[in-house]
Amino acid sequence: MPIAIERLKTLLRVTKSSLDLVASTVVEHDDYAVERLRFRLPGGEEIRGFLTRPPSSARSGPAVLYAHAHGARYDIGASELIDGRPALLDAPGPILAREGYVTLCIDMPTFGERDHVTESAATKAALWHGQTLFGQMLGEQAAALSWLAVRPDVDPTRIGMTGISMGATLTYFLAAIDTRITAAAHLCCYADFATLVETGAHDLHGDYLTIPGLLAETSTGEIAGLIAPRPQLICAGLDDPLTPPLAIKRAVIQTVAAYETAAATNAVTLLEEAGVGHRETWSMRRAVLGFFKRHLS
Repeated sequence: MPIAIERLKTLLRVTKSSLDLVASTVVEHDDYAVERLRFRLPGGEEIRGFLTRPPSSARSGPAVLYAHAHGARYDIGASELIDGRPALLDAPGPILAREGYVTLCIDMPTFGERDHVTESAATKAALWHGQTLFGQMLGEQAAALSWLAVRPDVDPTRIGMTGISMGATLTYFLAAIDTRITAAAHLCCYADFATLVETGAHDLHGDYLTIPGLLAETSTGEIAGLIAPRPQLICAGLDDPLTPPLAIKRAVIQTVAAYETAAATNAVTLLEEAGVGHRETWSMRRAVLGFFKRHLS
């Protein structure tokens, strides 16, 4: 029987959070705008965010919560939305804005302007306090979702989420526990965790994903299956060392089973590409844009 959402939240130690906007500047381009944002967390820490959107409109429209990647590039963080990163074809923010989406990305702990604390130190501190760094990340992503949902230019019933690598993991975990995510599209980080341990590939992933006791109660495939019957797009490269083919296969079996139980088999899509490693491809880009057009328009 699939794990209950509340039990999953407890295992993850998801922390409640909120974002208060303290500063905002806007840069208008010909066919999109960039908002540079500063938020304050409940403990007083200020964090950076970026938002891309179409030119000003009086009507509310679809939105995307974008979770940035890891890639051991702690200096990038939320700026991935407007500047891109090596694993991406180009910056996703302007592309999504031109497609009509309001898109928000915030710095996760230890990334971007928050890289003065190492991932190792943050992970250990969280665990010693009975929390997890990943649970903190999920709590802050949920807070970003709450902030995004009340913008006058956003329709809260049409918010998708996407990301690559760590951003992918944040996407399917948050969509599993937060039904406000209408549709989830993730790239290059979907694999059965137990199989990763069997193959040794788990050690290629970051410390942030250390969740005590998770595998004793559930699995990646079951967690992603909690998104059913909402639409989900899974993109993977079959030469990606972080997600070996066997680990993808085992996860897919469980996720598809959950969609079958929900009578929503057509709502889950798997795009696998041979000869592709840990990176976005044009096929993935087209699939994500088409997926959001179908489910958020």
